[in-house]
Amino acid sequence: MTMIFGIPIQAFLGQLLVGLINGSFYALLSLGLAVIFGLLRVINFAHGAQYMLGAFVALLGLKWLGIPYWAALVVAPLVVGGFGALLERTMLSRLYSLDPLYGLLFTFGLALALEGTMRYYFGASGQPYSAPPALTGAVNLGFMVLPIYRGWVIVASLIACLAVWALIEKTRLGATLRAATENPVLVQSFGINVPMLLTLTYALGAGLAALAGVLAAPIYQVSPLMGSNIIIVVFAVVVVGGMGSIMGAILTGYLLGIAEGLTKVFYPEASNIVIFVIMAIVLILRPAGLFGKEA
Repeated sequence: MTMIFGIPIQAFLGQLLVGLINGSFYALLSLGLAVIFGLLRVINFAHGAQYMLGAFVALLGLKWLGIPYWAALVVAPLVVGGFGALLERTMLSRLYSLDPLYGLLFTFGLALALEGTMRYYFGASGQPYSAPPALTGAVNLGFMVLPIYRGWVIVASLIACLAVWALIEKTRLGATLRAATENPVLVQSFGINVPMLLTLTYALGAGLAALAGVLAAPIYQVSPLMGSNIIIVVFAVVVVGGMGSIMGAILTGYLLGIAEGLTKVFYPEASNIVIFVIMAIVLILRPAGLFGKEA
């Protein structure tokens, strides 16, 4: 049997792929956080709750309205993004002139309120959400049997991440968004509705969280606690990548997911803390993160 570092190659490659799947969720969620922080300078602690809401929109949409999975991939981001836009316009926008700590505290309280509401109506136990028939089954890769749905998650996450990066970094709209955050008065003098741009930015970040929730629903049970279970890890990913760095969030999400998966092979007991150990080392050596810019 072929071995890598004393580990059977099947186990090594299998955990590498599992890490890539986890990294897909880390990348998509940290991207939404990076977009909101990079363009609005808001630490969105409600991101985990918006991820959870996306999964619930898919679940309840199927149960109550018969909305299939493929439609939920569009409906859930639109619903949660619209809810995020409403919150930004009516509440969060009032905090921009204050210390960033107020935005963090507001979104933290919002996350607790959303989680508590969903627990009151749906309980704390998880509910299953089935993958569509087209994505059921598995493919034999030789070293492991890969469920088709998990392969789809990797592809869908990568497409979404690259599309958002291209939107912000390579288009005129993205350039306008970046300019509006740097000098809103000058941009508004050109007749551009800066408050609307900021609202759309927050809606985009919330929509990305909801998309990740829909992708996660068939893998993890839909539960009010699913957001709080992942948001701390995602914040660590964003810190390692560099707060506000779009490409940093994407690359670090995948890399730390792979690091977590490989740790389960070599030292399983450390798999739950390896991301935080990496974060501590990076902050000591490079406080701005791997891809962040020094202030």
